Amino acid sequence: MNIPFRADQAKAMAGFLQDLVRIPSLSTHEEGVAKRVADEMRRVGFADVWTDRIGNVIGRVGQGGGPKLLLNGHMDTVDLGGPARWPHPPYEAVIEDGILYGRGSCDMKGGLAAMVYAVNALKDARIELNGDLYVVAVVQEEPCEGLAMRVLVEEEGIRPDYVVLGEPSNLQVRLGHRGRLEMRVDVWGKAAHASAPSLGDNAIHNAARLIFGIELLAPRLATDEFLGQGTIAVTEIESHAASRNAVPDCCTFYIDRRLTLGETERKALAEIQNIINTEEVGAEVVVTEYQATSYTGYECRARNAFPAWVMPEDHPLVQATVRCVRETLGDRPRLGRWSFSTDGTYTAGVANIPTIGLGPGEEQYAHTRDEQIRLNDVVDAARVYARLAVELLGKR
Repeated sequence: MNIPFRADQAKAMAGFLQDLVRIPSLSTHEEGVAKRVADEMRRVGFADVWTDRIGNVIGRVGQGGGPKLLLNGHMDTVDLGGPARWPHPPYEAVIEDGILYGRGSCDMKGGLAAMVYAVNALKDARIELNGDLYVVAVVQEEPCEGLAMRVLVEEEGIRPDYVVLGEPSNLQVRLGHRGRLEMRVDVWGKAAHASAPSLGDNAIHNAARLIFGIELLAPRLATDEFLGQGTIAVTEIESHAASRNAVPDCCTFYIDRRLTLGETERKALAEIQNIINTEEVGAEVVVTEYQATSYTGYECRARNAFPAWVMPEDHPLVQATVRCVRETLGDRPRLGRWSFSTDGTYTAGVANIPTIGLGPGEEQYAHTRDEQIRLNDVVDAARVYARLAVELLGKR
């Protein structure tokens, strides 16, 4: 069934999305957007709206007693970089030729706006769902994907039967992505005056030997037919010395490791340890830990280890989503994977909850100075979300 979505609803949704983009919401500072989302949920007719202990905003509609579908969107964004270099002001939400520009428009306030207005469309059509539809606007997804969903499921007790992630996919269906592991390598040496470097053991030089070994490791990493090859990149390096005319005795660098199917945290750590052993330098590799305080005061801690996940093409959730996209938009969506990581690392990778991805916006604009989203795609996403809720939950 096609659920009507009127021009005035599209206009209201665009205004809501502009409001979201105009409110800066860096990770752990999502309170302004959280309030705006909660207000709009109440205005468009959600039955229940509340904020949980970590700061997620949760809206619910439905009769209960049936299956639970959760639409997931994150409120936080990455920082601006150099705001002067943006072609459009990053927090003004300028609309030109049907395209809205600004930080968070694509990743992923556009998807979040579509989820809220999917419920508005259901309410306007007087459709009562047999099960429960949750729209959850989560916090801190950018630095620690899955953390907020873990709190929702394990501490708040909301465990859905299905999860749809609204990250940008250009309205194509995403079945999974590689995992992510962040490692820190501490490398040691011996301090000495820089005028007599032979008396010391330069920790930077030792780190360079390890980094060269990592570069040689990269093309040998495992490959999966669907997710592609695992990757490894050194992303940050720092050293410690008594002064700039002293040989440093400590150097630390960080590794971003993307894990394809079949690769594990244990395997990834062992690969780095083998390089340390081969080079015979004093060093230690560990998985880093995320620590932060949410805007609600909740103390967050999590290891930066996130598994890969893939949904099978023949899963009922996948088939229902493909069917809804085709019947709503007239095109059969492509099945693919994301290059980046999402809350699916927890919902699918840890909690084993059937999860797919479908959202407006193109991945290429996420985290860029030209971040943008087509407003027509936000409308189409809302229409698909509404239809999928009826498909999965049924109606009275």
